[in-house]
Amino acid sequence: MQMLNLSRIRIIAIGKQRPGWLHDGAAMYCKRLVGLEIIELKDSTPDKEAQAVLASLKNNEKLLLLSEDGKHFSSRQLANKLNELSSNRLAFVIGGADGHSPQLKAKADQIISLSALTFPHELARLILLEQIYRASTIIQGGPYHRDAATAAGKALGAITSHQ
Repeated sequence: MQMLNLSRIRIIAIGKQRPGWLHDGAAMYCKRLVGLEIIELKDSTPDKEAQAVLASLKNNEKLLLLSEDGKHFSSRQLANKLNELSSNRLAFVIGGADGHSPQLKAKADQIISLSALTFPHELARLILLEQIYRASTIIQGGPYHRDAATAAGKALGAITSHQ
């Protein structure tokens, strides 16, 4: 059984997570994602935020920016991508209110969209944590993720068992 090495994944977030339901949700997923690290950087201008992000990157860490204009992935596709990159150190970066600077986008190894919609950074953090958790369960073959492929397999199993 394969597993994501969560100690090789970091989330670099511009801005602090304020107390409340988003914080509680993020804390719940952090408990499930042992080893994953979250770094919070001070919000500023996109250029200053880019400098802070680049300064906080570790050697050989792949830079994965979250942006509404990034590449869209289904949950299974994201799981496959994370599995494919599992031998690398990964840094997911959640930008501030004004998004990422062109300089930072140019340095990104991948720009990923969680949705065509724009989310506040605290909500994006919660969604990203949930999707990393979902990806880890998909890779492990756990029951958490249910989609058309899962439903089709169950339906086929039910049909063949009744014949």
